[in-house]
Amino acid sequence: MIKLFSILFAFFVFSSCSKDDDTYARVTVNGTLLQTNPSDFTVGDRSDFNGDVDASFTGNGGTTSRMFSWNNNLTTADYNADITATSQGTFNMVVLDADGNTVLDRSLNGVVEPDSFSGVTDAGTSGVWSVTITVSSFNGDGSFSLSGGN
Repeated sequence: MIKLFSILFAFFVFSSCSKDDDTYARVTVNGTLLQTNPSDFTVGDRSDFNGDVDASFTGNGGTTSRMFSWNNNLTTADYNADITATSQGTFNMVVLDADGNTVLDRSLNGVVEPDSFSGVTDAGTSGVWSVTITVSSFNGDGSFSLSGGN
């Protein structure tokens, strides 16, 4: 019995102790750190952000996906993204219009050119758009922006 107790105690102690994990990935939009779980997000008639979106992201090997809503009164959006990555990893931006149609789906891969993209989204329905940013195993930092298109 004592041997079984010792084995269970050792298992509990070693399984309870975790290695410090210094990996992270963060997305900040207009000065606000996004912490919303994408599965909790529902698009309604309100937006998280109005006007231009000026955002940044950083990672130390971490992975995250963050979603936010953005009020776009026009049918297109100008976009720009740039990364400085020290190793492999990806940045992905998906933008859906007010009807839920994809108007942009672009990615950048760390340490592979090009390290930026820009342009105008496909035409969509104006209103509350949703933006999903995903960084995967990302080491480095970057920025992205959105503004109402022409």
